[in-house]
Amino acid sequence: MSIKAHVQLDCTGLSCPMPIVKTKKAMEGIEEGQVLEVKATDKGSIADLKAWCDSVGHQYIGMFEENGVLFHYIRKCNEKVVEKKFEHTISNDEVLSRVKNGGILLDVREEAEYAFGHIEGSISIPMGELEDRLDELDKDKEIYVICRTGTRSDLAAQKLVEKGFTKVYNVLPGMSAWKGDLIKKL
Repeated sequence: MSIKAHVQLDCTGLSCPMPIVKTKKAMEGIEEGQVLEVKATDKGSIADLKAWCDSVGHQYIGMFEENGVLFHYIRKCNEKVVEKKFEHTISNDEVLSRVKNGGILLDVREEAEYAFGHIEGSISIPMGELEDRLDELDKDKEIYVICRTGTRSDLAAQKLVEKGFTKVYNVLPGMSAWKGDLIKKL
């Protein structure tokens, strides 16, 4: 499949948050209405780039996969939407004591990332499946959203609030700086 794009960006071999970081920088260099093609191999980029586009006002046109490479297409929109950052955060150090008091630790990383190491008791719902699995979460409980660096969890926290969840916190800086024990599920 071949789709016309004005600019191509190669993010193959990179993992979160780098595809979003590089896409954001590339979008600054193109004109309104132009289309950016982003090549990526990180499966998390599917949900990440869609959510990022929603948060800043660009149009996520679509994606296809060919030989293990994901081809994303994004149209630059000149709507000046300020990139939202989720205001309610909690540190890695605080989260375990809060979870012990009845909160839910929601890990929104991809299934493979979760399998190679996650916090005991956390629930795995990858970012791309979140909207379809909201019924698995209790709206009455505090929900602490974690990912590798805080980027996907920020977007997921925003999505949960949009869907009526009121006790949501983004865990920062996330799994990349986690110093506690990890469970492997291989």
